[in-house]
Parts: sequence; structure tokens; C-alpha cells
Amino acid sequence: MQGKLYSTSTRFRNHVSESNRRMVMMEHGNSLIRNYQLWRGNNVFWLGGRLIFGPDYRSILLTISLITVPVILFAVFICKRLSAEVDLYLGHLILSIAVILCIYVITLLILTSSRDPGIVPRNQHPPEPEDDGGVLSPWTTGSQPGIAAVIPAPPPTKDIMINGIIVKVKYCNTCMLYRPPRCSHCSICNNCVERFDHHCPWVGQCIGKRNYRFFFMFVSSTTLLCLYVFTFCWVNLVKLTGARNCTIWRAFLHSPISALLIVYTFIGAWFVGGLTTFHLYLVCTNQTTYENFRYRYDGKSNPYNKGCMRNLIEVLFSRTPKSKLNLRGKIQDESVIFASSLSLDTSTVDSAEVAKTSFDLEIAGPADKRTGVMSEEFDDIHAQIENLGKLERCGTQPRHLDTSWEVRAKNGWEMKDDIEALALEFGMEYGYSDRGRTSREFL
Repeated sequence: MQGKLYSTSTRFRNHVSESNRRMVMMEHGNSLIRNYQLWRGNNVFWLGGRLIFGPDYRSILLTISLITVPVILFAVFICKRLSAEVDLYLGHLILSIAVILCIYVITLLILTSSRDPGIVPRNQHPPEPEDDGGVLSPWTTGSQPGIAAVIPAPPPTKDIMINGIIVKVKYCNTCMLYRPPRCSHCSICNNCVERFDHHCPWVGQCIGKRNYRFFFMFVSSTTLLCLYVFTFCWVNLVKLTGARNCTIWRAFLHSPISALLIVYTFIGAWFVGGLTTFHLYLVCTNQTTYENFRYRYDGKSNPYNKGCMRNLIEVLFSRTPKSKLNLRGKIQDESVIFASSLSLDTSTVDSAEVAKTSFDLEIAGPADKRTGVMSEEFDDIHAQIENLGKLERCGTQPRHLDTSWEVRAKNGWEMKDDIEALALEFGMEYGYSDRGRTSREFL
């Protein structure tokens, strides 16, 4: 059986189909659905949701290679020469410290990039409008002229008081929540992150409340590693000048690896050293990178500054807060999957795309396999259809509207196709007369 139906967008169509497929797998016991499998951000999960990375996680491999390759060259050429010309045990000690520092830096890199940076869970629905805060936001479809709806939208900002200073918190249309103070939405990961500092491409992850400490330790220890290699490369060159009785430039020719590592570590120490200094200033003043540029532009004072020592203790030595995500939690109720697929996120579904794209959906199998929707879910879908009908009847008519009978009939038949699409998508089986009666409610 095939039916031609209209979807909101190709992206939303695929999301619904995937959720529907997973629900069928749950009904037959072939798969166990966990929360991370229905994640709506751009993150990548490993080890069954135990590790969470950003969408640009492949850059971690580049960062690891930039750290390990110079250390390998240092161990093979520099430490070996120092062991032969200075002292065997001293050369082994220098090598051991370099390897330990390298492992420590890579460990901090993985801890920074593979953990939840402080993501705020999304809401399934917008917050309830307040008595004095609701504003009317027009929502007009562009594909069907004459169809318009005016829905209440939350106010864009709210004012809260922090340490005697008024701070504005913004409403996030994507996550459908008011962001907590110091929270911002990352456009790369598509998540709201608490105490958002920045999105670091070198670690492939947002830097926020739960991984900023590891990030600071990562850049500072990388600076220390660069200075360590830089110093002993110079020691090797000085020993060469004394052993061969030559100038420093001749020593460069005798040990080109030392010259290469000196230039490389100098550039690296300049980069990560400057980054460490900047973030040390941010820690002492209790700011984030985002707040530093924003306050400088707006000319506002920092309401979170508690003094240098208290700021250091709060940022670097306080307990890491527990994650608000339950990524490995099991989904017991199948209706959660429907709720995830039916919630029209404003960032992924554009109302102007309604009734634009079409596709064929084939439903195979006996009738008893197409009626696996629970009665409560069936009522929820009918309630959503009725709400759409109310919005349709309350819509305002724009100017120069063609109110001819042909246009109204055309819109009615397109809406009827949308209702049939909804029924076919979720495998519901009911009579044609019921679908016709439901579609006529929109006319």
C-alpha cells in the first residue's frame, strides 16, 4: 500500500521515520533505546553514551599528533644524545619526565573533550506564558496563502538580580527554556551550556562549567611541556658546541632535529602560553571568554567577581557539579519516542516548509501489526490535530487574500493530505470517513 503525503521538511521526515522505526524495534524486543540515541543536538557519542564529543571531534586526532610527534622526536634524538654525552641516568630521567608530561597532557585533553561540558537539558514544550510577559508572535506558513496563526511567545529576556547588579537572561528558542545566568547556546554543538566559555576546535568540544578546569590544566601543562622540550634542546646544542668546538650555527647543522624542535616549541609555547596567561586572568577575575568580550563591549561591570583568591578556589578547586543529563537512561514509555519525534523544534522545522515536500510511504504487513499505537498516544495525536484546527480558525487573513471557493477547497484538500500523512506515518488504521471528517474540521 502506498500513499502520497506531505511532510514539514525532509529533515523532520527523516527524524520521524527513524523514531518510528525505533519504536517498532522496542515493540519486538530487538533493541533497547536509551536517551542518547534520541539526542537532538549535534554531539557524537561513544561507548554507549558514556563519552560525549562535539561534532568536530576528529580534530582531537590532529591535536594528539601535534603533541606526540615532537615528544617522539625528542625522545629518539635528543634524549639519546644527552644520555651518551652527559650521563646515562640523567638522559633516562629527562626522557621519563617528557613521557610522563606527554601522557598527562593527552589525558587532560581526553577529559576535556569527552565529558559533558554542562549542557542544559532541553524542554519538550515552551514554558507557560506569564500574565504580563506573553507577546504575540505571528507564525504564517508561506506555502498556503491565507493560512496564518498568532501564537503566544515567551518574552525574549528576563531581568534577575545578582550581587546587586541586574543581569538579563535570554530565552532560547531552540532549547525552549530561559538560559541560566552565564549560560549560552553553542551554534556548533546546538546546545545550551552552563558557564559557556567558548567552543574550542582543538579539543572538539564546548568549554563550560564541567570541563573548564580540565581545559585550563590542559593548556597550562602543554605550555610546560613545550618549555621543557625547548630547554633541553638548547642544552643539547650547548653540549654539541663544547664537544665539537664549533659555533652554535654549526651545532644546528650537526643536530637539525634540535633546531626544528626549538622553533616548533617556541611557537607552541607562545601560543598556548599566551592562552594560559589569558585564562589565568579570567580565572582571577571570575570571567569567561564570552563574558570578557561582552562586558568590554557593553561597558558593564562583572557581577561574579568575588576577589582573586575566592575566584581561584571557585573555578579551579571547587567540586565539579553533577551532570544534568542522563544519557544512558532507558526509555520505558514508548510515548516518549513519539514526543521526541512530534515536538517541532523551531531550529529544525520551518513552518514555511509545510506542505512543500512529498514522498511515498509504503506500509506492509497485516493489519494487526499496523495498530501498535496505544490509546493514550492516539488521543494525544487527535489533540494535536484539534489544536492545529483551532489555530487555523483563529488565523488572521492578510491583505489581498484570494477568498475564492477554489482556493479554500485547494487548501482544504492539502490539509486533508497532511492528516492522512500523519495517520500513515504512525501506522494507524481507521476508516476513510473518519479521516475525511477530521480534515473537514479544518475547513
